[in-house]
Amino acid sequence: MKNENIPADIKSKSLKEAREEIDVILSKLENQETNLDESINDYERLVQLNKHIDELFKKKFKEISKKE
Repeated sequence: MKNENIPADIKSKSLKEAREEIDVILSKLENQETNLDESINDYERLVQLNKHIDELFKKKFKEISKKE
């Protein structure tokens, strides 16, 4: 998944906000009463959030590496 596939509402989230949304999605996915279509959408959003967090870490790593 490329960075441009990440929706703007996810790109604007801080690390903390993204992590909090991931926690909510994981709780929903663990609930056995959710339907398949909703679970698929939640899973796709979870993947996008994870990719966003990965990009934030890479960006921070580059910033730290340049300082050293």
